[in-house]
Amino acid sequence: MTLIDSRPGIKATYEALSARTGAYIDVDLAITRLGPPLEQELVHWFPDERIEEMGELYRELYPEYAIGPTPAMTGAREAIEAVRRAGGRAIVVTAKHEPNAKLHLSHLGIEADAVIGWLWAEAKAEALREYGATVYVGDHTGDVRGARTAGALSVAVATGPCAADELLTAGADVVLDDLTAFPAWLTGHMDGRTDMGGCTATAG
Repeated sequence: MTLIDSRPGIKATYEALSARTGAYIDVDLAITRLGPPLEQELVHWFPDERIEEMGELYRELYPEYAIGPTPAMTGAREAIEAVRRAGGRAIVVTAKHEPNAKLHLSHLGIEADAVIGWLWAEAKAEALREYGATVYVGDHTGDVRGARTAGALSVAVATGPCAADELLTAGADVVLDDLTAFPAWLTGHMDGRTDMGGCTATAG
């Protein structure tokens, strides 16, 4: 919900998973809780002993059902371009299964300098530190925690499941309505600076 609107594709995949397994999944509810790892949602619909199996099946179904219906968020491409104009690198760090995250970006023609998957909340700091990220853009309080753990500036967009006040309370340094405001913010942030470092945006 930062670079892509994953709700339509995830909804379609949950519907396919429900049809395949016969299990009831409230897909409309599930897509209001996007951000955390898949397994945290599956526990609401499957017994503990089936979570690993269902996670594997979901990820198997995902390319067929989720990639096509998933659009880019408004301003996503322009945000990536703004990072590069500022001399930075656009690194995607997401809780998604990494191969599926790469499929999304390829399908939408969004070119990232690197894509790192299967990292959530504070664990995202591993990749942020590795790539020297100075700015981290995300849509969830977990992204805010990841940025703060890594010592990166937390820029939040209120386009995901977390409202602006929730993101601020979590410690976001900046909250934007959406990515369309990011290029202007970045220009202002870079005034007087000569080294961009790494700027990381999450597609999760």
